[in-house]
Amino acid sequence: MNIYTNATVDATEAASEDPHGCWWGLAVLASAMLFGMTTWFSATAVVPQLGTVWPITSGQAAWLTIAVQLGFVVGALGSAILNMADLIAPRRLMLYGATGAAASNALLLAAPDVSVAIALRCLTGVFLAGVYPPAMKAMSTWFRFKRGTALGVMVGALTLGSATPHLVNGLGGLQWQLVIVVTSLLTLAGGLLAEVVGRDGPFPFPRGRFDPRMAWRVFTDRGVLFASLGYFGHMWELYAMWAWFSVFMGDTLSLQGVGAAGRWSAIATFAVIGIGAVGCWLGGVLGDRLGRARATILAMTISGACALAIGFLQTAPIPVILAVSLLWGFWVVADSAQFSTAVTEIGRQDYVGTALTLQLAIGFILTIPTIWVVPLIEEAVGWRFAFAILALGPVAGIVSMRKIRLLKST
Repeated sequence: MNIYTNATVDATEAASEDPHGCWWGLAVLASAMLFGMTTWFSATAVVPQLGTVWPITSGQAAWLTIAVQLGFVVGALGSAILNMADLIAPRRLMLYGATGAAASNALLLAAPDVSVAIALRCLTGVFLAGVYPPAMKAMSTWFRFKRGTALGVMVGALTLGSATPHLVNGLGGLQWQLVIVVTSLLTLAGGLLAEVVGRDGPFPFPRGRFDPRMAWRVFTDRGVLFASLGYFGHMWELYAMWAWFSVFMGDTLSLQGVGAAGRWSAIATFAVIGIGAVGCWLGGVLGDRLGRARATILAMTISGACALAIGFLQTAPIPVILAVSLLWGFWVVADSAQFSTAVTEIGRQDYVGTALTLQLAIGFILTIPTIWVVPLIEEAVGWRFAFAILALGPVAGIVSMRKIRLLKST
């Protein structure tokens, strides 16, 4: 099978997958990741309420989210260097990570000030690095033929979870202590669900041995390198779009004189981010049928075009703005799982977990400068060009994925 250019497999290989067991495994692990990752955005959902408990500046409010990403990077890099995702059973590692994240999140209830809260958010991110990468590896043991679709559903679950805080804000915030307790319990439940209810699939990866050098040697495979470079371009765009779209929409609605702009902006943002869950599923289907390279190039072409155009539409009719925004939200994340799928298919099989973890770590590092720079550009020249810089990521990603199509089949 040439996974670089097409996804054709013979009937024997396709039939080797248990049509019932694999989808049951997907349902369990996708639910486990959805629950397990809820603590990522728990503080984001209750920032207005936290502002009544502690004096919080706008910069500190942003750090309540950025700290989780930094913690995730630290945790993922440490996990990659220690080969944790290849030495510890993936579902067991998910339980460890979920337990730590749930505890760190729950400690927000006792935090005396925002500085301690930010530190706890960072620690939450560290532990979540033990949930996301091993969940992707665990799911890969269930699928060969439709692995792209399966991992697309996994990332779709994460996407829907990412959108939920905006719905909470749009419908009216809940008591912040309740949000923290519920998200902590859900994260713990996700870890328990993976370990107790879940099981390994029929296509396990060979167990690796401890070798810190493999944290970087995994990139000596050109296929893994190009797939990861494509993912880095994707991440350059994704989280900055997710982080600042609600502000853009709020400004746009206010500019056009729409009442309750903040509320409608939050609801619109939930729809724009949430529709990406469907995009992840379709991206997986296309990845399995057309190949990872073609599917990701299609997604990045459309999302990059939307990034270039959206800022120029502030005075356009609201339905037009919403249509382009939904198109962007659909395609901006549709390719996400396909980069990871490619790594599981072409990377060294005994260090797949290490490769996935390192790919995610570097990708999340690249989200930080774009989240930081978008509001600076908006303040200087307005929204017309603030989002346009994000299109650089898809351009770089397209170049990388075009290169991967030139590689020979393995």
